[in-house]
Amino acid sequence: MLQTALTKDKQKLSFEDFRTEVLKDYKIAKISRECSLLGRREVLTGKAKFGIFGDGKEVPQLAMAKAFKHGDFRSGYYRDQTFMMALGELTPQQFFAGLYAHTDIKADPMSAGRQMGGHFATHSINEDGSWKNLTKQYNSSSDISPTAGQMPRLLGLAQASKIYRNEKSVQHKTNFSNKGNEVAWGTIGNASTSEGLFFETINAAGVLQVPMVMSVWDDEYGISVHAKHQTTKESISEILKGFQREHEKNGYEIFVINGWDYVQLVDTYNKAAKIARENHIPVLIHVKELTQPQGHSTSGSHERYKTKERLVWEKEHDCIAKMREWILDFELETETGEILRFVESEEEIILLEKAAKKEVVNAKRNAWNAFINEIKAEVTVCAQILDNVAKKSKNGAFIAKYRKDLITNIEPNFKDVLSTARKSLRYLKDETFEEKTALQNFIKKNIQSAHNKYSSKLMSETDYSALTISEKAPVYNQAKKLVDARIIMRDNFDAILKKHPEVVIFGEDAGYIGDVNQGLEGLQDKYGTIRVADTGIREATIIGQGIGLAMRGLRPIAEIQYLDYLLYALQIMSDDLATLHYRTFGKQKAPLIIRTRGHRLEGIWHAGSPMGGIINNVRGIHVLVPRNMTKAAGFYNTLLEGDEPALVIECLNGYRIKEELPSNLGEFKTPIGVVETVKKGKDITVVSYGSTLRIVEEVAKELLQVNIDIEIIDAQSLLPFDLNHDCVKSLAKTNKLLIVDEDVPGGASAYLLQEILEKQNGYVYLDSKPSTLTSKAHRPAYGTDGDYFSKPSAEDIFEKVYEMMHEFNPKQYKSLY
Repeated sequence: MLQTALTKDKQKLSFEDFRTEVLKDYKIAKISRECSLLGRREVLTGKAKFGIFGDGKEVPQLAMAKAFKHGDFRSGYYRDQTFMMALGELTPQQFFAGLYAHTDIKADPMSAGRQMGGHFATHSINEDGSWKNLTKQYNSSSDISPTAGQMPRLLGLAQASKIYRNEKSVQHKTNFSNKGNEVAWGTIGNASTSEGLFFETINAAGVLQVPMVMSVWDDEYGISVHAKHQTTKESISEILKGFQREHEKNGYEIFVINGWDYVQLVDTYNKAAKIARENHIPVLIHVKELTQPQGHSTSGSHERYKTKERLVWEKEHDCIAKMREWILDFELETETGEILRFVESEEEIILLEKAAKKEVVNAKRNAWNAFINEIKAEVTVCAQILDNVAKKSKNGAFIAKYRKDLITNIEPNFKDVLSTARKSLRYLKDETFEEKTALQNFIKKNIQSAHNKYSSKLMSETDYSALTISEKAPVYNQAKKLVDARIIMRDNFDAILKKHPEVVIFGEDAGYIGDVNQGLEGLQDKYGTIRVADTGIREATIIGQGIGLAMRGLRPIAEIQYLDYLLYALQIMSDDLATLHYRTFGKQKAPLIIRTRGHRLEGIWHAGSPMGGIINNVRGIHVLVPRNMTKAAGFYNTLLEGDEPALVIECLNGYRIKEELPSNLGEFKTPIGVVETVKKGKDITVVSYGSTLRIVEEVAKELLQVNIDIEIIDAQSLLPFDLNHDCVKSLAKTNKLLIVDEDVPGGASAYLLQEILEKQNGYVYLDSKPSTLTSKAHRPAYGTDGDYFSKPSAEDIFEKVYEMMHEFNPKQYKSLY
């Protein structure tokens, strides 16, 4: 093939530079492919548990890497290994360390063995929790496995550039943006574009006009299912043509390109980057005619579902094979008639391929040795201890057998070491000697080590943790000023926006009308449409927006209008936000605050309180349930001093209740993980939260009329709950416990019971059965009567407390029924 010209960008390079670049790219592609091939073998031989690889997508990822700049962010798909290698952010040895689940963050910088291979991340924060300069590095937000789950976060990563370019109050934050010139790059498999999260994000990005480049890797299959069963017209670019921008109308720029055409791919990605970076116009690149040479993953074979014709086509159109063909055929005639080539013979490219393969083999060997030798060192220590114990114990023969099994295990795990030690300890339960103590200490040390490896960093463990922030009480003027509670919320948000220029608040109805309860009334006029903004009805991407913005140094407060609507966004909260700090071993954070309102409204879809479902899905996010607006405002003030994500659930029926207006708005702080005893009493401890707690307060007055004095504790914070163990201190006095909440039976009340009785050992102080009073097992029926008969009423609470006192002293408290 004779080429008389290069692409425009390549004309700026000498041919030798161009040749070097092309061959370097080809070697990276071959290294990546060899990693995929050898990685699959490592899984099938049992050294690794599961493999999902990027083979077949190498060449377009090389092109994407060329257009990716420092400060840019990736929010991608678990097949982007070539892209990461091209940036220099992933080495073959790190690739295999991740495959083996090496728990050393230096060995596996993506997740310290917490995620399966193919899930890539860079480090955004320092050891002390402070931010790195994100404009001086390539950035990859940590991948998640749920298909299309990377899409909502991508929206926020892109919108951050728009905010940094257009909002003067944050333009000093140069560690996070260079005048908004960063692009957010998304990648996804063609089949996953069928997910609602894809369409929701595409639509929102088009509305917001953010600098996002979205690549769809299209190999025509989603696991074993062909595109004809996935996508209308079998083409995502075809059905998104309506998003194409037109004269004076916003929209997308859309490119369609074959995934094996190196020159056209490089040209297309450079064009896409320029459009997005300079003009903040989103771009969709549909990369077609890709292949998946090893099938979807190590769990199956693609020969089972692809036709012979398709398999032949894939071999012919493999992107690396096509690139190799192009390199061998390339010829350029100079003005003097000289013919320039990339290689003079196929032997040159064969040598390059052999070097790539050797590099991968060595990397695999080094990664395995680093992984297994760490374990074998523990095996040696454990074996010596067991040998010493066996010599002393009357059950030495059994322990010696365990020791032999351990040392003859060629490829042990840490599990094998600790399991052997713990089983051996059982044989020593009736014996006491120094060697037994050494075994006990070995076990304890390894359990603590395992906690650090597998269970640490769920939340921030630095000085930025919200738990380090002390309570600061509201201050009131001498002249008492009672206002609608919404005024406290509004004026506190005003103080927040003034104090924290990086705060942005957005959600359905949050902007122009100042939210449905006027908690943001007038603030858009005061601070502008960027800082206080309306969004479409799209809960999942509202949360995703917040995650992405928070990962880029802003402090978003994302509004979900009602608590029940949080279910639309729960998957993103659970799989992405809640796990981010944990799955990156503390190397990324997203201090997003989610604001919503709930409790005690009327109707099935406006009055649910699914707290048990929420708290069991979002470990890694603080869940805060203030009883009034002053407490809620204090939580926002606290959270903005820390660096952790949180969900704040305001009482929907509390905005018009009168509260005293504090004078230190924006400054007072409600502590997280601390309960408040709102009424002291001697007979029963009643724990509740939110709107229901106010009913408990009313009932307490009625109970005093029948000589029952309850102690009321406001949980305030469900995740975490009562870090000071104040509830058990109350039980030591009252010896009785009632949990009241409006979740379904077995929901948050069951969680609180476990926390108090098991974690705090509260059971030792009980002299009667602990009880719960919850809503009915169904959603609340509509209307005032629906609320009364669906959720705990004042009479329900009164009678439940009275029943418990009747059981305790039937003579004094005679049965009501």
